[in-house]
Amino acid sequence: MQCDESLKKKENSNTIAPTEDSTAKITRIPEWLRRDSSSSESTRELKKLLRTHSLNTVCEEARCPNISECFSHGTATFMILGDICTRGCRFCSVITGKPTMSQNDFKKEASEIVKAISIMKLKYAVITSVARDDLSDGGASGFVHTIKAIQDKLPSVKIEVLIPDLRGNWDSLQKIVEAKPNVLNHNIETVPRLYRRVRPGATLARSLELLKTTKLLDDSIKTKTGVMLGLGEKREEVEQVMRESAANFVDIFTAGQYMQPSRTHLPVDRYLDPAEFEDLAKFARSNNLFKEVYMGPLVRSSYHAGEVASTII
Repeated sequence: MQCDESLKKKENSNTIAPTEDSTAKITRIPEWLRRDSSSSESTRELKKLLRTHSLNTVCEEARCPNISECFSHGTATFMILGDICTRGCRFCSVITGKPTMSQNDFKKEASEIVKAISIMKLKYAVITSVARDDLSDGGASGFVHTIKAIQDKLPSVKIEVLIPDLRGNWDSLQKIVEAKPNVLNHNIETVPRLYRRVRPGATLARSLELLKTTKLLDDSIKTKTGVMLGLGEKREEVEQVMRESAANFVDIFTAGQYMQPSRTHLPVDRYLDPAEFEDLAKFARSNNLFKEVYMGPLVRSSYHAGEVASTII
């Protein structure tokens, strides 16, 4: 009975009622976005490991199209602070509701992540989280516990954190920065014109300030951000977002195709051709906007994160 209720909650969270317009925009997924969804033995073993240590991954919760590839290669993006988010971003399939994991559980979760990283023999660990607006520090303490636990037990492992906007609480941000992850990532997700529809409760100004403040607090930490394309943005808007990100000291910029998690989430406005991603990357490089750019239809914020960051950390 509990599993049935959980599944129902999953299906109903972060969704919008389908409309005539959204249904009309659902088109056949192009060949370049198709991925083998079969589960290999190595994938099954990794899922078993994650369940053994009661760990969540954004790969599973956000229905990432690259999950089979990443899991089969023994990599995953850990999602801390539980699996229930306090926000309801309309592009995301993570459950929205009242979180059940308390701050008292954060240290134990961090310890289990260290064990999993050790077993997986990771050299580069990516840690993200649900938004925890119910907590006074926005969940910053969970990131700090996790970063320090990895540094203490596995000092050679490089760490990238993908954090929420913390509601603009820069004291909480400072605590994460002082823990000294190698890369601090915070996605701006889309262009400002689409924020109200795509990312309610957030603002581009706040996200850019977070990235800038990180650099002002500790210039040695590399900053990273990214966007989803195909939600109705215009080329000039994407270029402007890239310029503004660069002006706020972002080192790494990623872009990938938005893919609708279910028929009740935001519809895809259009599928970009791979050549369009290449052209955007060329624009960023020709204008020397970032130290690293990674763009493509299947690129996600944490996809090949260690390889992308390896040249600058």
